[in-house]
Amino acid sequence: MSKDCGNHGGGKEAGVRRLCGAIIAFIIIVLITIFLVWVILRPTKPRFILQDATVFAFNLSQPNLLTSNFQITLASRNPNSKIGIYYDRLHVYATYRNQQITLRTAIPPTYQGHKEDNVWSPFIYGTAVPIAPFNSVALGEEQGNGFVRLMIRADGRVRWKVGTLITGKYHIHVRCQAFINLGNKAAGVLVGDNAVKYMLVNKCSVNV
Repeated sequence: MSKDCGNHGGGKEAGVRRLCGAIIAFIIIVLITIFLVWVILRPTKPRFILQDATVFAFNLSQPNLLTSNFQITLASRNPNSKIGIYYDRLHVYATYRNQQITLRTAIPPTYQGHKEDNVWSPFIYGTAVPIAPFNSVALGEEQGNGFVRLMIRADGRVRWKVGTLITGKYHIHVRCQAFINLGNKAAGVLVGDNAVKYMLVNKCSVNV
């Protein structure tokens, strides 16, 4: 009886081992398949262009406070012919010398199909935002010279869609330089009474 019981227990353990082995093998096959599909399709990160910026307000006051209000046009293109992109979260804001000077504006989640273009026109703004003293001095000098150099940033998360397969979330960081000629309104297009629209057409750096 004891010999039979030992064999019976060993059979269960062998069955469990076979089941675990089959599950591990299945997972490995799935991962290899995903990797091969990924390599064959060669996914390319999206491309971004900062097309223009409409300046409604840009006032530096003492003590080192900045009030600004922009509307920017940001275009995105999916260069992939077989991969779609889900933008699950994307926040746009402006910085000056690595200091954030506006609030973050959320862009609604969207899906970008193969070879598809998306265009967003969010408002970004900040009221009486404290600026570091050394940045305030530099910004005042740039305003005096007529040109202000800002960085328009977009941070968020994306997913890739290959057929019916959707990947996990990846961080995306977009950086667009904006040289705005605040000293010469004739360099832009008047919009209403005080706003000026400046054409930029700057390619942005994208890291995923």
